[in-house]
Amino acid sequence: MIAREEVMECLDCLCLASRKAARTITRTYEARLRPLGIRATQFSLLTLILGHGKIGIGALAEVSATERTTLSRNLALLETAGLIVLEPGEDARERTIRITRKGSDLIGKALPIWREAQAAMVASIGSDSAAVLRKLGARPVQSQLEMPSQREAGESHA
Repeated sequence: MIAREEVMECLDCLCLASRKAARTITRTYEARLRPLGIRATQFSLLTLILGHGKIGIGALAEVSATERTTLSRNLALLETAGLIVLEPGEDARERTIRITRKGSDLIGKALPIWREAQAAMVASIGSDSAAVLRKLGARPVQSQLEMPSQREAGESHA
């Protein structure tokens, strides 16, 4: 059995720290958006859709850094609420998403609340930390530690 001391360095894990920070930040936005009946993820998706006009599901998955299955579940909720419409895309394999008037009106109501949450977060973590967070979110961090395939691992030890 591994000793407790052996894992103490894991308490400084960047993955754990980023997940904790994400949950804390999300709670701040969700507490403020809750009276409108919208979650932070839904607000973000709606603003991305509105900001892009019509957007395909694949493109939205990419710009939101969301797995397609998770995105599909979230889009289904937004569609059921009448906030978006899914339409056939130019390519028969792709569907596009368009925001509805109801969705646009909800964003209009939520925007001042989001601005308050945004200002509260920047005040809490500081503008330098906010800038670093935006920079990290602007481009995916490419892992240099990807596990080699079994074949490559076997060759390197042969």
